[in-house]
Amino acid sequence: MTEQQPQPQTQEEDLTTHPPHPPHQHADWMFGGVYGTVLASALMAALNQDGEDFTPFYDASWVLVTAATAGLAHGYAHHMASHRADSGGHRWRLLAQALWDEWPLVVATLPTVLLLTAAGIGDWDAYDVTAGGLGLNTALLFGWGTLVALRVGHRLGRSLLFGLADAAIGLAIIVANALIK
Repeated sequence: MTEQQPQPQTQEEDLTTHPPHPPHQHADWMFGGVYGTVLASALMAALNQDGEDFTPFYDASWVLVTAATAGLAHGYAHHMASHRADSGGHRWRLLAQALWDEWPLVVATLPTVLLLTAAGIGDWDAYDVTAGGLGLNTALLFGWGTLVALRVGHRLGRSLLFGLADAAIGLAIIVANALIK
């Protein structure tokens, strides 16, 4: 009897035993979520100054305006960096797509915007709103980091470490806010 040599797996069999990692492009919206949450935290910390009147509606509007402007600039920069010699109509469609792809950055700022709006309606204390908002955003960063890592194929333990790394950015903003003020 001859020993049978193992047959190479077909691509189809290989996919059932080792599923492919999801493409990173499908996780791009999550990266925008991380970026938008960091942006909202930094703006929340910067807009609230000790000794000044607390203006939560004004602050909420600036968080939204800054996020929208950052999204437009980021999308435009991506478009220009990947510019190809295509027809004019095709370039405009690519630009529109690049700008549309930045919506997660703006959406990620909405928890901060809603918190500031609620603070304006409820006449909440500036310190409590800022501390609560920075804490909320740090928790969201942990969630975003963990979710992104899981989505791109990391195991749970490593994904939690990525979440902690993202939360460390939020903690750095909290520390900077305390030191600067």
